[in-house]
Amino acid sequence: MNITSFLKPVYDITFVYDHQNLNDALQTMTKHRYTSIPVINKEQHYVGTLTEGDILQFLLTNNDCFSQENLSKFKVSDVKRHRDYEPIHVDALMPTLLSKASNENFVPIVDQHDKFVGIITRKTLLEYFFEHNFMIL
Repeated sequence: MNITSFLKPVYDITFVYDHQNLNDALQTMTKHRYTSIPVINKEQHYVGTLTEGDILQFLLTNNDCFSQENLSKFKVSDVKRHRDYEPIHVDALMPTLLSKASNENFVPIVDQHDKFVGIITRKTLLEYFFEHNFMIL
């Protein structure tokens, strides 16, 4: 089975840029109620995963950024990320996808040029397997 069947393309998902200010990133995550979100750079490469915990840790160690104005002075790239979700290539096999999805809310997908093309969510995979009585094609 081709994993692209489960792909949510980049134009259908919410992500943040590494050069984006931290206040905007936090507002994006809050608006969509996400606990983690993909981070990409200007060249559309996947950089990592920003989590609420990463932001909280940043706030606790940078007392001068507790206002929205001050938070806007920092970029997403200034935040030390605890653990990035490791991307897989668009031509990866189903067992690789399932292995990654078992530990992460989403799996970042990149193409042969390492450009970010989207994500596959654990929820999408679970819904598929419930609909098909847990059969892997």
